[in-house]
Amino acid sequence: MEKLFIRGGRPLHGKVRVSGSKNAVLPIIAACLLPTSPCTLEDIPGLADVHTICLVLQHLGARVERKGTTLVIHPPEKPSTEAPYEFVRQMRASFLVMGPLLARAGLAAISLPGGCAIGSRPVDLHLKGLQMLGARIEHGYGSIRARAEKGGLRGNRIYLDFPSVGATENIIMAAVLARGQTLIENAAEEPEVVDLANFLCAMGAKIKGAGTKVIKITGVKELHGVTHTVIPDRIEAGTYLVAGAITGGNVLVENVIANHVKPVLAKLLEMGVTVYEENDGLRVIGQQEYTAVDVKTMPYPGFPTDMQPQMMALLTRARGTAIITETVFENRFMHVSELRRMGARIKTVGRNAVIQGPVHLSGAPVKATDLRAGAALVLAGLCAEGVTEVSNVHHIQRGYEHLMDKLRNLGAAIWA
Repeated sequence: MEKLFIRGGRPLHGKVRVSGSKNAVLPIIAACLLPTSPCTLEDIPGLADVHTICLVLQHLGARVERKGTTLVIHPPEKPSTEAPYEFVRQMRASFLVMGPLLARAGLAAISLPGGCAIGSRPVDLHLKGLQMLGARIEHGYGSIRARAEKGGLRGNRIYLDFPSVGATENIIMAAVLARGQTLIENAAEEPEVVDLANFLCAMGAKIKGAGTKVIKITGVKELHGVTHTVIPDRIEAGTYLVAGAITGGNVLVENVIANHVKPVLAKLLEMGVTVYEENDGLRVIGQQEYTAVDVKTMPYPGFPTDMQPQMMALLTRARGTAIITETVFENRFMHVSELRRMGARIKTVGRNAVIQGPVHLSGAPVKATDLRAGAALVLAGLCAEGVTEVSNVHHIQRGYEHLMDKLRNLGAAIWA
């Protein structure tokens, strides 16, 4: 499926269930290289990125079995130590196998990662942390080779210049089998980091402080397999909350942890959207008119950069001037030109986007440049007059399970 067509103007009604978190499950799958016995993972979304990381593990010697939303991963006794370019170029999360490979095998060779083109996302912090644990890093021919010193990795005190989620996760996975104690300062606080730590602790790891800026890890000799249910996807949940708001609908978003989407809820309420918690999830009730608000993306618990494009689509419907400041990725306004094609009035200056509203969007041919930009264009299409044609849909499929079916069940006119 390379294109989606959406006939806008239909308020969404009904309920939609959020799938397991893409950003939580990828490091958790990588961590399945660490134990000596199989792991069973529940509520696993059927996404292209999940398929890719499973292919990486299979190449490294793991056996992966999928039954519906359950994954059973049998770790290899002696893992292969090289993750090839053909997989890593598709998805930067493939780089997360470096920490587990160093911990288990003492060696890892990985191509430089690919993924969405939303700006510079260097792996310097990953490498800095692994070096502090005693790994020797070599660069060459578009790949990175890391080798543990004789005697294996050893704990250390590591300060991250930026609270990188991926670097925090990679360092944690390397440190759980390292000798001694590791302290990660200025660590990422995202719920996905907490979910990974909970998974590792269930396997026998000793981790304290996950979800705070300081994480303490005491190395253990080995880990054992467990059964783990992945947390709900907070970005998917936020996207469906915005879908209900942008169409003026009434949608119950099920399987969502309200605390994980607090920054999004705060901005929706500030705009005048009605959102309240029910036993089964969060209900969003759209209004005819919204108030413009300013948004600044920040590491968790701030407003998530992965919700910035979707919020921009919604702000085209708000009365007044809104300013979005993107502090995380320097190239995350590529959806602006596509929204303009639909009639949005948006100007960008550096890392700021100024949105004048409200406007009545019109359907147009638009192109998804990355995962969340694609989601924003789908949302814009849901409220636009006429038919919107979204191309490069493969980007969207990387992060939203059964998007078309879920929107259809809410009453959207959407087809491929």
